[in-house]
Amino acid sequence: MSDLEPDNGLLVTHANEIQDLLTTEMKKILSKKVQSTEEWLRSYSLESLQLTLEHLVNEGTIILDSRSGVEEIELAEEAVTSFEARVSEVIELYQQRIQWLLKDSRKVFGLVKGTKVGLVVDVSGLSDRPRLEGFQKDLLFLIDEQLCYKKQLYCLSFGTEISPLWESPRNVGVHVLGEARQWVQQLAPARGCNLLKALKHVLTMKELNSLVIIMQSCPDQSLEILADYAQQCMLGRKLLVHAVTYDCGSPAAIATVKNLAEVLSGCYHCYTSKGENSDSSDVNLLLQESHKAKDLLRSIKQTFQRHVGVSLISGIADVSTEVANAAIPCFLPKPPKHEGPLIIQTPHFLARTSTDWLKTNGLKARKLNLYQVLAPNAFSPVEEFVPILQKTVSSTLHEKAMTQFEWHDGTVKNIHVDLPILYKYQKLLAKMVRIYEKRINWLSVASRRIWGSVCERRVVILVDISVTNSMCIIHIQHSLRLLLEEQMSNKDCFNIIAFGSHIVPWQLELVPSQPENLQKAWRWVLRLQCSGSRNFMSALRRAVEVDFKEKDKHKSQGLYLLTTGIPDQETHTVSAYVAEACRGFDLHLHVCLFSVMEDADSCGIIPARYATPTETAIVFKEIVQAANGRFHWFGEAGIFESDDITVIVSEMEKAKNYSQKCAFLVESLKQRSGNQPANSFIAEAGATTVVTKEKRRPQKLPSPKPTALSLARMHIKDKHGAEKNTSIRVAAWRPTSAKAEIPPVQAIKQWPQAEKRRKYKPRKQPECSVSVFYTDKGRNVGTVYRNYPKTVCIRKHVPSVRLPQKEEICSSKEWLTKYSIKKLKLELPRLMFGPGCTHQKKIVKSLHKKVSAKYCTIFPSVEINGVVRHLQVQSKELEIYIEQMEKVLLRYLQRIQWLLSGSRRLFGTILEANVCVLIDTSGSMDPYLPHITKELTSLIWEQLRKNEVRFNLLRFAENTESWREHLVEATDKTCHDAVQWVSKFHAHGNTHILMALQKALSFQDVEALYILTDGKPDTSCNLILKEIERLRKQQDIKIHTISFSYVDREANEFLKKLASQTGGRYHCSFGDVDGQLAAHRMLTEGFDDEDDPVFPYFEGDDLKKLTEEVAKARSFLKQAKSLRVLLQKWNINQKDNSVFKNSAQD
Repeated sequence: MSDLEPDNGLLVTHANEIQDLLTTEMKKILSKKVQSTEEWLRSYSLESLQLTLEHLVNEGTIILDSRSGVEEIELAEEAVTSFEARVSEVIELYQQRIQWLLKDSRKVFGLVKGTKVGLVVDVSGLSDRPRLEGFQKDLLFLIDEQLCYKKQLYCLSFGTEISPLWESPRNVGVHVLGEARQWVQQLAPARGCNLLKALKHVLTMKELNSLVIIMQSCPDQSLEILADYAQQCMLGRKLLVHAVTYDCGSPAAIATVKNLAEVLSGCYHCYTSKGENSDSSDVNLLLQESHKAKDLLRSIKQTFQRHVGVSLISGIADVSTEVANAAIPCFLPKPPKHEGPLIIQTPHFLARTSTDWLKTNGLKARKLNLYQVLAPNAFSPVEEFVPILQKTVSSTLHEKAMTQFEWHDGTVKNIHVDLPILYKYQKLLAKMVRIYEKRINWLSVASRRIWGSVCERRVVILVDISVTNSMCIIHIQHSLRLLLEEQMSNKDCFNIIAFGSHIVPWQLELVPSQPENLQKAWRWVLRLQCSGSRNFMSALRRAVEVDFKEKDKHKSQGLYLLTTGIPDQETHTVSAYVAEACRGFDLHLHVCLFSVMEDADSCGIIPARYATPTETAIVFKEIVQAANGRFHWFGEAGIFESDDITVIVSEMEKAKNYSQKCAFLVESLKQRSGNQPANSFIAEAGATTVVTKEKRRPQKLPSPKPTALSLARMHIKDKHGAEKNTSIRVAAWRPTSAKAEIPPVQAIKQWPQAEKRRKYKPRKQPECSVSVFYTDKGRNVGTVYRNYPKTVCIRKHVPSVRLPQKEEICSSKEWLTKYSIKKLKLELPRLMFGPGCTHQKKIVKSLHKKVSAKYCTIFPSVEINGVVRHLQVQSKELEIYIEQMEKVLLRYLQRIQWLLSGSRRLFGTILEANVCVLIDTSGSMDPYLPHITKELTSLIWEQLRKNEVRFNLLRFAENTESWREHLVEATDKTCHDAVQWVSKFHAHGNTHILMALQKALSFQDVEALYILTDGKPDTSCNLILKEIERLRKQQDIKIHTISFSYVDREANEFLKKLASQTGGRYHCSFGDVDGQLAAHRMLTEGFDDEDDPVFPYFEGDDLKKLTEEVAKARSFLKQAKSLRVLLQKWNINQKDNSVFKNSAQD
């Protein structure tokens, strides 16, 4: 020690000196109170001070019991007593820190962090004078005790409007602090609490690294709006947010402040003057650490009963048992009757891996990739060789009109930034992140927290019951109980194999997943006993060679291993066998690693192979990679690593990255617009300009000469135009003789700059018509100019909608042409916001700034896609609109439920009166064929027979076979025959779609074909499309495609193209169960939440169009409800203002 550093008086040479060390440490700690609580706990938490149960056990001495031959740990009484004393001192230290935080200005406002602080003060709740004076006194204490030690300071107060003290942050000094104190003493109460406006102003101060928000009442805006705006502004920026409520009695305001601080990763402090303890995030952190220390102290006192000089191995075992019983049950909830029968739950949908789930819900699948959004407005830089200059010249248009942006392939594109599109895109990104968070939460609860998501239809469970798991056998059994109850009832078949040194299978082969079999398996699990080592290889061979001996004949097969340590066999041996067993088959091995202990078991038996938890995880990752499976690692503290969750988190990081790039584009556009010089039109000396109206006049008039009267009219009009715009002079012209001639058109010497036309959109001039006529004499003509008045905008009223009660047999496209939101005239922006509702601002040259129109304060304002508009609507109209929109949504959901019921769920709706149904019976259809034949029976009776459709059936694989040689009427006899013919289907051979289509198109009077298949044809897709296009020139027949494959994207794209090219529809039944559940929840729970429930992404044309219309309707409904709340608050404020004015006049 002396070789490393000199003795500073703190070296401990004996256990009795521990008290002196702790006292000295406390003095050093108390001198560092200015640290934030998070920083302070990094140095003085129980873990960092080595005051945990693990550290206490490490202080013991390992001894060998001569009688039993077992190694034991002996702890001296002095070590235990010293450890208890240190823990007690740390508890006292935490109490002192809490007391210090609850003194002086820290009691009122908390501990202010950061060096460049922005102080944002709400003055809406200072209605009475005593409260105002007390608040001013506390603010002065805050400035004198905390803010005076900062580097920079910025002060702003707000009510309905904002009032900043300075234009930018100031360096803290005597003069600045004096101005701040004077500003505090001049604070006056105000109405309203427009926190959003204050945030919009203060977040533009890029110099600040800390923001203190002091609230006295509930803000006017909702938490979602405030958090959304603040998060977008704080992307890529380190800003500490410290939210405070000052003596606020509103629970809504306190909840808003806490949630806002949590969303922005900041801290909160809730102060009350009634003598109650302040609620503070800093204090709560210290209380949690203090409770942890007290629990540790209590555990030590209960476990170690002063066994002086004797072995305390029993006490240590008790500690281990206590930790296991305290930590694991909260992670693995144990039901009241552990040995009771299973409570089996039936999953509502088939589970999917996160990778498969993202194929339909990922950013790319939802077309929310940033480069997909920017692609229509992205242009490559243009370079061209100029022979005259003898060099390559680049285009410079982007410097004035576009922003340069690095593309995903490393090239640079010129981007035209469309702010409304980016705003909407960021909202969609935030919505997708919320969906991903829900997915992660779903994966982190119940049995999925232990096993992950069990996705296969045929499952074998491998359970590690080696002797090292003796302490946790109850938890292994409970893990199996949760799996059997929650995820196994919808599987086809299953088996359980327990292994230690020997293999113990539950059944000799796979058995169906029926309730009685699940109950038998659970009773067998309760009898399991731990013994031996981890002979994982034997269990794996048993499962592959016995349970999955026919693995080549089945799909969707999975092995799930639950283990706590490394297998006995070498890693490369296991990996090689797994890779060989799974290669070429739909068989996967998934590992669920349960980290319980790090060393040998409690009985002193050391496993055949030992590895740390990290090394064990690395080994199983290698095995899982060879088996194309998934890895799931969990323990007492929670989930450590999960492939399913990692994939979702990666997608969330991608969304965050896209959002940051959007913010960069917006910031680049702001900087560009801020650096542009003011555009002004300066005419050259001697140049002649014309009035803007002259541009609309014809450049060439007829050759006949005008009369004197016509010339006078023209002169008067030119003079009138010149009076309207005195800054533009019009060159006067006089005829040189009695023979009047039309003057030539004057050329414009200089056009206004392009930036001016782009920046200031010219006001639309009244429409003007020009009439030219011949006079009675000679070739003279007369000209008449006529101005038409501006069109008057009349706000529309909410229409009353009438929707059919009976379902119409038609496509969603046809149905929505009659009943879409646009057709029903229920689009919210068109109803509520006309051209007259735009917030007008005009530059007043004398004031050198933009001034709002007079009516801007009469109506409430709302921001729609970045544009401020005035709300000129009554509450009653919004009530009517909400009622009508809910009526429309209800009808849409009924239509969706109808489309997801019966045979329409799998095959869609049969529209035509003469059809032929083509069924793919190739070998790849084997998993689907039993289900399809059953559903075809429903199709024949429910749609073909009921609607009296003339039909024929045709199956195809290597060859084609038709049920009849022509279309037949749908009678009871023909339908019975068709069902009998369908029931004899069996899957074999390849997929020859072209031959089947050619034969079906040859049937006389056929109007449409319905083709059912699961994959890509054996022949070229382009060849089929060209041949079908050639055949359809002879007869116009629609081809509707129905896909049974969820993973073959290339095949589905071909089916979509085939349907689109022939005017048909594409249908896919994927997501039908989720869709039914979502529709049912909306009908029962209402439409209050736009984000929950959410329909799955339907790929079929009918359901896709209808769910998109539902999403649009829900968005309009949410906007209407928020506008109603805004209008109600506005009306209340207007009444309060009128009462205040009347009382002031009295």
